[in-house]
Amino acid sequence: MKRELNRRQLIKAIAAGGVLSQFGSFSALATQTKRLYIDGLCFLPDDLTDLKASNIDAYLCDISDIEAIKQPDGTTNYKRTYQACMRSISKALTRVNDNPDKLILGTSSSDITRAHNTGKTAVFFQIQGADCVENSISSGLSQVDEFYDKGLRALQLTHHYGNKFSGGALDNTQSTDDALGNKKSQGLNKPLTQAGKQLITKLNDKRILVDVSHSSPQSALDTAKVSNSPIVQSHGAVRAIVNHARCSPDEVIKAIADTGGLFGIFMMSFWLTNDKIPTTEHYIAHLKHVANVAGIDAVAIANDYPLTGQNNLLKLNNNNAAGVKQYLDWWHSLRAKNVLGYDIEPVHVVIPELNHIHRMKRIDSALAKSGFSGSDRDKIMGGNWQRVLKEVLG
Repeated sequence: MKRELNRRQLIKAIAAGGVLSQFGSFSALATQTKRLYIDGLCFLPDDLTDLKASNIDAYLCDISDIEAIKQPDGTTNYKRTYQACMRSISKALTRVNDNPDKLILGTSSSDITRAHNTGKTAVFFQIQGADCVENSISSGLSQVDEFYDKGLRALQLTHHYGNKFSGGALDNTQSTDDALGNKKSQGLNKPLTQAGKQLITKLNDKRILVDVSHSSPQSALDTAKVSNSPIVQSHGAVRAIVNHARCSPDEVIKAIADTGGLFGIFMMSFWLTNDKIPTTEHYIAHLKHVANVAGIDAVAIANDYPLTGQNNLLKLNNNNAAGVKQYLDWWHSLRAKNVLGYDIEPVHVVIPELNHIHRMKRIDSALAKSGFSGSDRDKIMGGNWQRVLKEVLG
């Protein structure tokens, strides 16, 4: 049954009535000595002691893997195939089960509370791209069921480029001539496909969270209309601040919020600011923007690096000038295809003070200094994720 009310309005009404317990109580969070910390995207660390050091209670955990696929033109493409992801999720599940003193497999929102109360970390398995669903609609998309049985609880529709389900944020642009004969780039803002609509119905029925990170703006807007459950952009940034294809327009941020979902801001600094020196203030500016256009209930934290931070930059003592070099070949290849934003050369990769195992505490402190109330910080640092996971997963 489709939504009859704007979910964002419903959330605010419930909050005003003080009965948010059905989503995960924010009033309970206020009495806890340690604020709940939930991250929108990270990975299983090689060293499990990183879990406790990070102070993160729960996070969406990307367990996907890629497979090299030879294309007809002789080039190689890398996809999160069914076989690669089935192997990787099985391996991740074994690792979680083998370490019950540190890890909890997140299958419902109650696992967040359990992790918080026991000093463990709940990980909610996520795959960054629905290429792993290779079988047909006629088969009932049964591979989704297989991944669910292995613990999958969040699925991203695509990664950077479009697939049979969704348009991608970095799909090639086409050049057109303006009135003066100058070349002008126009993005191929591809919509959600019919197969994508059927996949979303399947994910809703299985109570798997739909993630539109890396989707084209139109596909994200279409997904917000089709889904009967809240959707999220687990990790991304704001296009109004950095005009780049990987950053989302305000209309997408609002549409996600109107489903009752949220928008997580990640740590990749070249999509947070074009200034030469990235700072925590640049990160906070994105959080403020999401709050201004979509409401405080839509704001969340994400990473998209390992728990300790971007490994290469850590080895370089956060020397951005040296670290950015590893991205330049990729960046230049997309510039050649006229993809939005790649005309500006990146000069950094991380915000040094946030490329750290204690980044969640540092963000929390920066929010306080920026004037966010304790209740707003409860939501941003974890409460909004807890609510969304409660509504989608149960």
